Amino acid sequence: MQRLNISSGAVWEAKVGYSRAVRIGNVVEVSGTVSADGDKIVGVGDPYEQAKHALAKIEAALVKAGATLHDVVRTRMFVTDISRWEEVGRAHGEFFGASDRLPPW
Repeated sequence: MQRLNISSGAVWEAKVGYSRAVRIGNVVEVSGTVSADGDKIVGVGDPYEQAKHALAKIEAALVKAGATLHDVVRTRMFVTDISRWEEVGRAHGEFFGASDRLPPW
């Protein structure tokens, strides 16, 4: 089977040997994703904005791999301050629960 590596362009990909996503056959695996753009952290102190940024990066990688959010069967969210889990959950729901982001099937 052909392997397709999806790069985000992050400098760490080459340094530590990973890709944002990898597609082999009809399976796409997405690496752990944080709310960073280069050396800048997006949404410092705002878990909701951080989660939205990370999920948008994941969505873009899926599209490059020929997939959509609708194809996702499992997610994991790591929250450093559990008292703020609802902010992260709200962003997750906007990406995975919103019908306008998902195909109708």
